[in-house]
Amino acid sequence: MSTETSPPSGPATSWSDRLFGGLRKTSERLGENLAGIVSKTRLDDNQLDDIEDALILSDLGPRAAARIRARLADERFERGADEQAIKEAVAKEIAAILRPVAKPLEITAFPRPQVILVIGVNGSGKTTTIAKLGHLFQEQDYAVMFAAGDTFRAAAIGQLGVWADRLGVPIVKGPEGGDPASIVFDAVKQATERGTDALIVDTAGRLHNRRELMDELAKIRRVLGRLNPEAPHDVVLVLDATNGQNALQQIEIFREVAGVTGLVMTKLDGTARGGVLVAAAEQFGLPIHAIGVGEKMDDLRPFDPDLVARVIAGVA
Repeated sequence: MSTETSPPSGPATSWSDRLFGGLRKTSERLGENLAGIVSKTRLDDNQLDDIEDALILSDLGPRAAARIRARLADERFERGADEQAIKEAVAKEIAAILRPVAKPLEITAFPRPQVILVIGVNGSGKTTTIAKLGHLFQEQDYAVMFAAGDTFRAAAIGQLGVWADRLGVPIVKGPEGGDPASIVFDAVKQATERGTDALIVDTAGRLHNRRELMDELAKIRRVLGRLNPEAPHDVVLVLDATNGQNALQQIEIFREVAGVTGLVMTKLDGTARGGVLVAAAEQFGLPIHAIGVGEKMDDLRPFDPDLVARVIAGVA
């Protein structure tokens, strides 16, 4: 996982432009699968089947695809159901799926700090996402602290330390193989004394041993509870969109072992798997706090469900 030093994107590259670029292949793939479907005012069953298959092939998942198919079956296309009209209708229903889960991660805890546990499998972009979340909070004038709770890997501790230095964020860390709960305990104490607004905690992502991970997270929760009964305030799962449907399996597992409260979807950066964002929203209904479309520090942002829907459907 890189710790790139690229400067933030300049003003000439808007968030919308980056989103278009990140979801371009998803949009193109869906467009290719919808090409040639034309009707008068109603779509017949065969055409609806073709559209449903196209949505599934674009990683929107069977549940979202079935919902969109049902919506299209009820649609009366007054000007005819050409490719553009179908895309407009698909965008409308995707937006209806995404709007309820588009919830930015807000710092509201009192007393401070708001403790945010960040979880995810190794390689998902978890540590880099912590840095980007810290940067996002700094832009909102919140004081941030990191806790290096992924003591299983020395590289994770080192990488988070590099990000902390670059952002000017204090970090609490210990040795490789140390007790994550002790590190979190020290971090909460320090954050409380400093009046820190947001304490972002990195955690291990070892899914090959679910019991060990569950026990470790349960211990962290017990320690946090002694210091602040409301903590952790958020348990955020970082997902790599390039994993497609495997990302949905990760949600299922981590929801069981860690009590996930929200999602961050990363690496929507040009792959054809961006439709999984819709699948996750429809299947789980968990808040999606932010999406990442690139490697630069400002490439993680709360997402606009209507814009994302139009980009995926190819009508933006």
